[in-house]
Amino acid sequence: MHEVIICEKPKSAEKIAQALSSKAKKMKYNKKLTYWEINEDGKKTNVLSAVGHLYSLTPTNQNEKVYFDLNWAPIYEIQKNKNYIKDYIYSIKKFSKGADKFIHACDYDIEGTLIGFNALKYACGEDSIAKTSRMKFSTLTKKDIMDAYENMIDLDINQVNSGIARHILDFYFGVNISRALMKSVRTAKSRFLKLSAGRVQTPSLSILVDREKQIQKFVPEPYWLIKAVLEGEIIADHIAGKIFNKEEAEKIFAGCKESDALVDDVKITETIRKPPIPFNLGGLQSESYGVFGFSPKKTQMIAQNLYTEGYTSYPRTSSQKLPASLEFKKIFKQLSGRSLFKDHISKLPQQTKPNEGKKEDAAHPAIHPTGILPEKLSDDEQKVYQLIVFRFISLFAENSKLETMKTLLKIAEEEFVFKRKRVSYLGWLQHYPFRKLEDEFFPNIKKGDLIKVEDVLSEEKETKPPARYNEASLIKELEKRELGTKATRADIIAKLYDREYISGKKIEVNQLGISIIETLKEYCKDLTSEELTRQFEKELQGIMADKITKDKVIGEAKKEVLSILGDIEDSENKIGEGIYNAYQESLILGKCACGGNLIIRYSPKTKSHFVGCSNYPDCNIIYSLPKGANVLKSTCEKCGLPMISFGKPKQRACLDPKCGKDSTKTHDSEIVGTCPDCHSDLLKRSGRYGDFVGCSSFPKCRFTCSVEELKDLKTK
Repeated sequence: MHEVIICEKPKSAEKIAQALSSKAKKMKYNKKLTYWEINEDGKKTNVLSAVGHLYSLTPTNQNEKVYFDLNWAPIYEIQKNKNYIKDYIYSIKKFSKGADKFIHACDYDIEGTLIGFNALKYACGEDSIAKTSRMKFSTLTKKDIMDAYENMIDLDINQVNSGIARHILDFYFGVNISRALMKSVRTAKSRFLKLSAGRVQTPSLSILVDREKQIQKFVPEPYWLIKAVLEGEIIADHIAGKIFNKEEAEKIFAGCKESDALVDDVKITETIRKPPIPFNLGGLQSESYGVFGFSPKKTQMIAQNLYTEGYTSYPRTSSQKLPASLEFKKIFKQLSGRSLFKDHISKLPQQTKPNEGKKEDAAHPAIHPTGILPEKLSDDEQKVYQLIVFRFISLFAENSKLETMKTLLKIAEEEFVFKRKRVSYLGWLQHYPFRKLEDEFFPNIKKGDLIKVEDVLSEEKETKPPARYNEASLIKELEKRELGTKATRADIIAKLYDREYISGKKIEVNQLGISIIETLKEYCKDLTSEELTRQFEKELQGIMADKITKDKVIGEAKKEVLSILGDIEDSENKIGEGIYNAYQESLILGKCACGGNLIIRYSPKTKSHFVGCSNYPDCNIIYSLPKGANVLKSTCEKCGLPMISFGKPKQRACLDPKCGKDSTKTHDSEIVGTCPDCHSDLLKRSGRYGDFVGCSSFPKCRFTCSVEELKDLKTK
């Protein structure tokens, strides 16, 4: 008997092999790739690993105008930097030959299911599918792995088909429409511009552009806040709040002068705060961003690593529920092996039922610790791990209680109010150190008391535009609008940053991103439509539920893509011109001293970006950009040029490295020109054999020439 187990990643394969047998042997293929072999009771088991997706979609005919005819090909044939994947495919092919049984043990979600299915179909052979069973687990603990192995289920073909359809739809929309947009620029301007659009990416960008326009169109309106400064460091607010009538504000302000405050009413109320609910992926990403400032993608990667190591459960879940079958007492017992957690666990009440949320996920429970204690984690991994553990502990704790003191005052017949809050009973808050505790002082006052008014203030303010999204709030917005999936939203946002459509922690849409959405909304609205994206998302879910076929969904997608491509083709020149002009505008950083524009340019020779004048060659002003530098919106106070940030830790500096220095000398060497390789200053230096010219960026750039050669260089 020969069985083959296909796992998603090498670490998963290690965990599964060691859980199934203490006699599992670690083997090497091609002297570098690890696989596992178990020989027991006359049965041979090979535990083999993929490394994420081994196969990807590619057009059958690259010369087709529109790519609809697709096939699955090894990724190393499509992406030349993925040559290492060849060994994983070859090892699966070799060690699965003649196998009697196949076991799909990749992560139990759409992507994991598709990874394993393609490995089976294309590496092991299509006949392997009929011999395949599925392991379903939510943690890589020995108990869960053994349960999944002993209670295998059938391969869910509907889940497979949903995954295939999702990849095909993303290819149809993403690749075909991106190509059409790039072609429009090439047709209109004879220029190449790398652009991307997508089924979920473009509606997501559209949400950000809508917010950007709201901010740009916002007209601030003045209002006034009347405050009374009372004895005992008490600040009371006029009960009207924002007062938009200046005369009314002045009247109230004047009337409250020279008067004491009469306490009209004092109410102290107690509010019960239930423990938080378990983390799903979106909740973990949001909390991690708020507490540590980690991007959603970073949190997702860390959570995936913690799962793969066996410390926490599967992270890509929508669930906010924890079933009793997880054996909470056992997890607590294991976690108590660390004093940091034991101190909290020992103070929990005897109840064993956690507080839960409403959302469910048929595939996986909410994120929770397995009880296995990490031996060594990076600082960032430690932070996310403790966040998950303390959240888990706090679910089982008592309610917290919050007291609120609301005091109504009268000052010269005008009503004022002040509120104070304090936690009266910690409850679960003592087990969750990531929340700020309210601890305000309650003054000892009662109805009828007079309090001295030390001052009355009238503060003029302006209404503020809608807040910008950050990565965490955008994830919540996408989830609310049912755009994307729990596993893809962070990647979508990261792609918008990579394409430089957006920038900043408080997300600002750049001119190119705005122009793309404006252009698409004018000429092909369907691509920016949330409704279309949502409808396809529901149909992909419908494939899993066996309510609609994969072929029907793909057929509908093909029609929509053809319609969008037709709209782009009908207005190709206008679309291309609009996008390219916006791109050019997005590169302008400011004005050059000659009156031209300072523009970000790219040097194919040095493969680096630099800043040059649009009036070149009449103006040869050039500023080099350090690798990975970001140009900021702020400008230098001395010269007015843009500021840049670069390096780790981040440093801020003027775009002109000579700003504030003698503009004709650097390190006592005369500046005699600009380096043709990296655009830094060329300096006249003295050496053993006389004067020569060298680059100021030495040793990074080693350009040198003689003084005579410099004259020829300038002539050229």
